[in-house]
Amino acid sequence: MAPSAQTLPTSVSDEKYANVKWEELGFGFYRTDNMYVAKCKHGESFQEGSIVPYADFQISPCSAVLNYGQGLYEGLKAYRTEEGRIMLFRPDQNALRLKSGAHRLCMPYPSVDQFVSAVKQVVLANKKWIPPPGRGTLYIRPILFGSGPILGSLPVPEYTFTVFACPVGRFHQDNAGLNLKIEDKFRRAFPSGTGGVKSITNYSPVWITLAEAKAQGFSDVLFLDAATGKNVEELFASNVFIVKGNVVSTPEISGTILPGVTRKSIIELTRDFGYKVEERVVPVEDLLNAEEVFCTGTAAIVTTIASVTFKETKTEFKTGDKTLAAKLFATLTDIQMGRVEDKKGWTVELTDATTPGLKL
Repeated sequence: MAPSAQTLPTSVSDEKYANVKWEELGFGFYRTDNMYVAKCKHGESFQEGSIVPYADFQISPCSAVLNYGQGLYEGLKAYRTEEGRIMLFRPDQNALRLKSGAHRLCMPYPSVDQFVSAVKQVVLANKKWIPPPGRGTLYIRPILFGSGPILGSLPVPEYTFTVFACPVGRFHQDNAGLNLKIEDKFRRAFPSGTGGVKSITNYSPVWITLAEAKAQGFSDVLFLDAATGKNVEELFASNVFIVKGNVVSTPEISGTILPGVTRKSIIELTRDFGYKVEERVVPVEDLLNAEEVFCTGTAAIVTTIASVTFKETKTEFKTGDKTLAAKLFATLTDIQMGRVEDKKGWTVELTDATTPGLKL
């Protein structure tokens, strides 16, 4: 049974919240009340789905997602401002990335408007689960997958698009910065593979590497390219940036690196600050010679990297409140939380009027 609602003493005195110990909120699954589900038959297009109570799926053991890994997911957040407004951050970009991934995995996909509408409906249907300002966010997980049974060859008879959400705190809790291990054995992605889309098959194959690194005391893993093993690509679930003087470099999008929405936003903000941004091949040596290193992502936001260890040698980088990462984090979260004017048009405010057909 879902926890009952409670009223918290925030600036929104009449707002109802779920019974959650918000100050203890970490980044993990927390069951909420409702989710969105839409289905699509082979040869058809997705139509409007519906909000239903959160529940497990009944699915064929021969479904395409279980047998062939035909599935994609996205990740974005809803934010509650100090004034009680509910905001999304660039949901259209997640919709476009899902579309790209669906092409790669031979799946139909919802339109951008359908995707954004589904996200809005889920947020409003779980409004009491959006943490109070400054205590977390509502993480939103859209998933597109082959739900129909298939054995051997196409077509897949049915596809499902679903969206659920849960409240989360910070993904990386260590404010002092991350300590990374550069993985020189396993590779996350390969040329002409699926590293450039958010395929569900991209993650569990490198869990073993992440688990081993964490057991050794590292925060995360930084992967190298499969072609040469000499260039950095990305962390387990975030993009990486290096700073040297007035130049900020990040690995170019070449099919093996996920085009992060936060990455795209940070590149624009960094240029606004007067830095030169290079999207290029980044050799390990350039990383090790950097003055500052940080990573970006929906979960990571902007997180300082304090050190990397490569073949038993540890290299440390600049950390603290005076870093570019700290400035970018403050600027980005100010926009997301509505603390400053959004001059870029990145945020979307939600009201009940934004989903007139919503029925709970």
